[in-house]
Amino acid sequence: MPTVSLAPWQWLTSRLPQVASAPFCPSEVQGSIRVPPGAPLWKRAALSAGPGLLVAVGYMDPGNWATDIEAGSRFGYDLLFVVGATGLAALLLQALAMRLGLVTGRDLAQMAHDHYPRPARLVLWLLAELAIVATDIAEVLGAALAFHLLIGVPLWAGVVLTGFDTLIVLGLKGHGFRQIEAIVLGLVTTIAVCFVAQLALVHPDWHAVAHGMIPAPRRLGDHEALYLAIGILGATVMPHNLYLHSSAVQTRRGGTTQADLTDQLRLAGLDTTVSLALATLVNGAILVVAGAAFHATGHTDVAQIDDAWRLLTPITGAGAAAMLFGIALFASGQSATFTGTIAGQVVLEGFLDLKIPCWQRRVITRGLALVPALAGLMWTGDCAVGTLLVFSQVVLSLQLPFAIWPLLRFTGNRAIMGRHASGPVMQALGWALFALISAANLWLVWGWLVPA
Repeated sequence: MPTVSLAPWQWLTSRLPQVASAPFCPSEVQGSIRVPPGAPLWKRAALSAGPGLLVAVGYMDPGNWATDIEAGSRFGYDLLFVVGATGLAALLLQALAMRLGLVTGRDLAQMAHDHYPRPARLVLWLLAELAIVATDIAEVLGAALAFHLLIGVPLWAGVVLTGFDTLIVLGLKGHGFRQIEAIVLGLVTTIAVCFVAQLALVHPDWHAVAHGMIPAPRRLGDHEALYLAIGILGATVMPHNLYLHSSAVQTRRGGTTQADLTDQLRLAGLDTTVSLALATLVNGAILVVAGAAFHATGHTDVAQIDDAWRLLTPITGAGAAAMLFGIALFASGQSATFTGTIAGQVVLEGFLDLKIPCWQRRVITRGLALVPALAGLMWTGDCAVGTLLVFSQVVLSLQLPFAIWPLLRFTGNRAIMGRHASGPVMQALGWALFALISAANLWLVWGWLVPA
């Protein structure tokens, strides 16, 4: 038979996966990890752990760094209570998302597809995709900055290098969620260890740190402080994480009785609480490091991550501080790569009932992030990375109410959730949070439209 000659691009695409495959397509691996109902508590807890960690990664991405560093530099420890409050808000919303996924067997995007008309579904899908792209822009900028700081490449070249992380997605094709969770755990541990070491180097005033943790809304009277607080909120309570969590918890399979379901909810709640507590501590550590290293030494205008990196060594007198900072930044950007791709698959499959190969999903998401990241650098210059990062997190905050609304409606509906529907207290807290976020967003937009 005659040999058919293929063009290079045809040869390449013929060897790429043509169907959705684990680990980046949760619908393909649901139930892949069995949690035996009769196993000891410690074993059930260990097998149930993981989905919360995937979600927590999003709370440590480079966007959080930008907001926390600028907040610590400008206001010291004054906005530390915002980090704590947003951590609690994240815990409430992620617990609801986890509960929705386990009780209904459907994720938040699928529930919206089942209960909302097509126009509403399309709007929610577009907003969710915008949130994912905004997150990916932060990952691109953060990873590019890490490349720049650690190996000295120009920022634009670092941005281009981040496009090759699609190869990571291809390399992990066919691996289960457990392997991905182990990789993420290693990256998260790296971030945490680096910041614990930096805290030891900067010697913060722990009395002032404790004072900063006391809620004081008057500290948000300054428009810039409010802007940063909203950025912290958007960086912490990410809209797409609600979709991701409601899907990822379904990768565990337990018993089929109501008692088994109650046990699964309890174990998943423990996983969520521990994971988000770790993420909140890391975020708090970033702000405390910035407050101790910069605000306390008179450097109140540090708004760029690279400026923070350069100042750490002369201020602390330890070259290891800057190296630890760069390594943690790189680990942060890489860990968020996994969850961004998974979340993209969840919203695409859920809202549109459409499956595409995961490498295509990754290419689309990263392509949409690379263009504005490169354009922003070329338009505003390298010095604007921190500004772009903070702005991307504010965009997330603006999208957040559109994910909270359906989540609260579904989890409070007894016809959907049965006896596991959220009670009056949790619903009241959820709607109060929805109102607070919406009001803060409106005030921020009004400040942009009608400057003082």
